[in-house]
Amino acid sequence: MPYSPATVQQRLRHWLLNALTFALCYLTANTLAQQRGIVRHAALAFETGIPFLQWMILPYLSSGLFFCLAFFLVKSRDQLRVLSQRLLLATVIAAFIFVLYPLQFSWPRPAITSAWCAYLYDYLALMDKPYNQLPSLHVAYCILFWYGLREHLSSAPLRVALAMWLILTAVSTLFTYQHHVLDVIAGALLAWLCMALVKPKKTEPQVAFYYLIFASLFLVIGGFALHNLLSLYIACSLLLVSLAYYRRDRHFLHKEKGGYPWWIWLLYAPYLLGYQLTWHAVAWRERRKPVIIKLTEQLWVGRRLSNAEAAQLPPACSIIDLANELSESSVLRARANRHVPLLDLLTPPSEAVSEILQHLHEEIVAGKTVYLHCAMGYSRCILLAKLYMSQGTQSKS
Repeated sequence: MPYSPATVQQRLRHWLLNALTFALCYLTANTLAQQRGIVRHAALAFETGIPFLQWMILPYLSSGLFFCLAFFLVKSRDQLRVLSQRLLLATVIAAFIFVLYPLQFSWPRPAITSAWCAYLYDYLALMDKPYNQLPSLHVAYCILFWYGLREHLSSAPLRVALAMWLILTAVSTLFTYQHHVLDVIAGALLAWLCMALVKPKKTEPQVAFYYLIFASLFLVIGGFALHNLLSLYIACSLLLVSLAYYRRDRHFLHKEKGGYPWWIWLLYAPYLLGYQLTWHAVAWRERRKPVIIKLTEQLWVGRRLSNAEAAQLPPACSIIDLANELSESSVLRARANRHVPLLDLLTPPSEAVSEILQHLHEEIVAGKTVYLHCAMGYSRCILLAKLYMSQGTQSKS
């Protein structure tokens, strides 16, 4: 896979998604455990001999600095994706455990004698309570930071320094009386699990993964924590979408004659409504741009059209609809309309490409104008139109 550097915008998006996911999951689980008055713990008998080292608050809090900087230190898009997805997965898995089996740290922290340490511990207490114990996200993050950043350090001394500081950050969870030994072990296991599940060198967007993450957020926060039935329904619906993308099932919405059966709306309403809102936002944002792009006299491409916009098409224009997630406007349903569903953001399968190119060829040879469209007019229709035009160029040469 060719090297592709990550842009600042991509880094900011990944960081923001991780920061929001962490804030929502971690704070929700912490607050819920506090409200329940959780007192159970996972301390082992020998841990009463672990000393409290107040200065360890410095490496402990440095995890937040790593959390911000790591996204801007990796180089390629794939390295950014791997780091981001591993951190997201660790956060969500830990949140499930925090909510389903909350624990509390076993004994109070001793008095802080240093003024600057007392200030930092007070700052920590504003954001964190003695819950969210097993697994330790601090430990999981430290391991994931190491595997994400180590290859970007050119010298051995820098790599040793990074390793030593991250180890110090991980063990500081014990000496600041934030975690117990079993929490640390579980955090390390969580990191290894996330590394096993999220692999490098993926060439396509991991759409199924992100739908799984969003479903988990609704499930943890809305379903388990707030006992909200609507959130539970949205979570189940997004899980079905994630499964469909994982299986690459481009027919999962059963779109026929430009619309969906009632039971599809029942299962996938959050997904379908989300795409409709996105379509309206795109239409408003690009209201001053041409809706239809005329690549040739007979091949036009663009996004899904409203009834008013469809009036721009020639009367005998054939329609090829690639949008799996948007219903067709009523005007276009009345035209010669062929629907070949393609999953958004994923590379279309070869059999679907062949079907679309064959139909394009037949309609254009018959002298018809063809409007080839997807949902937003950004990727699927452009890709297929370019493939068709390159085929024509090759045949002429």
